[in-house]
Amino acid sequence: MKLVIQIVLWIVIVFLGWKLWNSVMGPVEFNKVKEARYVKVISNLKDIQAAELAHKEINGSFTGDWDSLINFIETAKFAITQRRDTSYADVAKNKAFGINEGYFLEESLIDTLGFTPVKDSLYKGTDRYKTMMNVPVDGVNAKFDLKAGKIVKNDATYSVFEAKVSKKVILSDLDKDLLAQELQVQSVDGVNGPDIKVGSLEDVNTTGNWPKIYDSARN
Repeated sequence: MKLVIQIVLWIVIVFLGWKLWNSVMGPVEFNKVKEARYVKVISNLKDIQAAELAHKEINGSFTGDWDSLINFIETAKFAITQRRDTSYADVAKNKAFGINEGYFLEESLIDTLGFTPVKDSLYKGTDRYKTMMNVPVDGVNAKFDLKAGKIVKNDATYSVFEAKVSKKVILSDLDKDLLAQELQVQSVDGVNGPDIKVGSLEDVNTTGNWPKIYDSARN
C-alpha cells in the first residue's frame, strides 16, 4: 500500500511539474512560432502592397483580382522622368506696362527619359510576386483575401484595397487558448485584431496593421 501511495505521489508531482513547465514555456514557444510565421506573412503582404501601389500609380486604381495584378506586374512599366524648371517672358504683362522683358513666367516641365519594368523595379529580378498571394506557412493551403473598391470621403471618391488573412489560418495548429488570446490583442507591440492585413476597404489607408518591429525583418 505504501508503494502504491508513493507511485501516485510521484505521478502527481510529475503532472504538476509538467503543468508548471507548460504554463511558463507554452506561451514562450507559442510566441516564438507565431513571430516567425508573422514575419513570412508580412513579407508577402509588403510585396502585395508594393504591387497595388504601383497599379494605382500607373492605372489610377487598385485591383482585387490576383490574375489581373500578376499580369500587371509582368507587363507594366514605370516612366523614368526628370523635372526641370524654365522661365519665359510674360508677353501680355510686359506689353501692358510697355516694356520688353520686365516680367517672366515660371514653369516646371516633366521630361520622360525612358521606361523600366515594374517587376524589375519592385522585385529586383526575382519571381516571388508569382506566389505572394499564398499564405507562406507550412501545412497551410490558403491565399490572402484580396478585395478592392471605392469609397467616398468629403465628397471625393477614392480607390481602396485590402489584403488579409486570419490569424486562425496562420496559427491553426497551435494552442487554442493562446490563439484565442492572440485574436484579442490590442497593443502597440502586437498585430491588433483577428487578422493580419494591409490596406482598408473603409478608410483611405494603404498601410499594414503590424508594428514597426516587423518592418525591418524579411524572410
